[in-house]
Amino acid sequence: MTLRIFDSATRQVREFVPLHDGRVGMYVCGATPQARPHIGHMRSAINFDVLRRWLERSGRRVTMIRNVTDIDDKILAVAEASDTPWWAHAFANELAFGRGYDLLGVLRPTYEPRATGHISDQIALVERLVAAGHAYPAPDGSGDVYFDVRSYPDYGSLTNQRLDDLAPADDSASTEELARKRDPRDFALWKGAKPTEPSTAAWPSPWGPGRPGWHLECSAMAHRYLGAEFDIHGGGLDLRFPHHENEQAQSRAAGDGFARYWMHNAWVVQGGEKMSKSLGNTMSVEALTRRLPAVAVRYLLAVPHYRSHIEVSDASLEEARSAYERIEGFVARAAEVSDAVAAPDVPGTAPLPAAFVAAMDDDLATPAALATVHETVRAGNTALADGDKPAAVEAALAVRAMTGVLGLDPLDPHWGRGASGGGGERAALDVLVADRLDARREARAAKDYARADAIRDTLTAAGVAVEDTPTGARWSLRHPEGDR
Repeated sequence: MTLRIFDSATRQVREFVPLHDGRVGMYVCGATPQARPHIGHMRSAINFDVLRRWLERSGRRVTMIRNVTDIDDKILAVAEASDTPWWAHAFANELAFGRGYDLLGVLRPTYEPRATGHISDQIALVERLVAAGHAYPAPDGSGDVYFDVRSYPDYGSLTNQRLDDLAPADDSASTEELARKRDPRDFALWKGAKPTEPSTAAWPSPWGPGRPGWHLECSAMAHRYLGAEFDIHGGGLDLRFPHHENEQAQSRAAGDGFARYWMHNAWVVQGGEKMSKSLGNTMSVEALTRRLPAVAVRYLLAVPHYRSHIEVSDASLEEARSAYERIEGFVARAAEVSDAVAAPDVPGTAPLPAAFVAAMDDDLATPAALATVHETVRAGNTALADGDKPAAVEAALAVRAMTGVLGLDPLDPHWGRGASGGGGERAALDVLVADRLDARREARAAKDYARADAIRDTLTAAGVAVEDTPTGARWSLRHPEGDR
């Protein structure tokens, strides 16, 4: 059985046939760092991390691009409200996303390009669209450039919508902006500089100084790193429209084949509502990892099918903890019976049970895959109880191979339990110290110097040295005198 995935564009499960045999190009929408990440963001990262691991375990070489949208309307607005340079605000939150990815064992992408690092690519794409008659500069000289949705007959095909049924591209647009458009559903490719925005948020272009629209960057960067056509484009379900619809339209209108398959993960919900900053029901990675080990949080986010919503509650958190502890406990006991269980190459070389392979090839059916893991754990525990060492070792090797695909191998050094040790603890410490440093920075900004000093004193007492630099606070562990 070969890998089959649900293609959001065709709305059916399709056999996955890569553009180039043995190689896969994948683009996943990453962080828009207007604020610190919540576990909804991490869910998407983990889902596509599992896909990548499965593709690689199946013998394919994956080039994975995960972008950072480090400038947009929301970042500018939030930064202005906090009296912080927009680029500093975006970078601080980008680092927080990176800490979250690392903490939860998400593999680093092949490349992680920023929107502001690819302005020339984006301008070149707009020029192609203007030349092809699919885009036009605003007639009032504002510097805005819009995509003409009526010039592209397939607009709406990704989300199965008719153009005439769609609302305007931006229902908050001013009367002046709507007057610049040929159709209210036209969307901005390039935004002319505004006197209310900082001069650092504008770059020279053929239409005057300005900055890219939200959708433009992904098309330009996918083309830069993966070519005119690539295999898989992924992201959260909320990005299907308008973001991914607009990406596809502008890329294909410019003559690119763009994504051959589209995959979208569902939401993390609390009380039945999507987790989002606007609803105020977000749960930070730091908050959750104070309640659960990081590996149990990854288990919580990786186990449900990627197209199913995840309800976060006290019960689901404890269920994830206890379920992972059963896996972890069995592998630890089996490792005491045989050194072969703890060999570092086991996850990539040990045979995978046929039921697990079938589940993963069936549109990444992780619930069925985890059922196989737990069945193998139960069989292994029985073998240990019966003194059947060969059967116990065989089960443990299979469990490590399967959990390795899911990024959950109990003996992975990242989780602090492998031969090299310490990786998970260091990542957790990094997140916790960063949280305290963020609180100290906020206290200093509010001129609450007593609270800021108290936070620093607490860190110092815990053996964490803090150094203030022009780019922000840095920390390191102080060595005990006897270790020097």
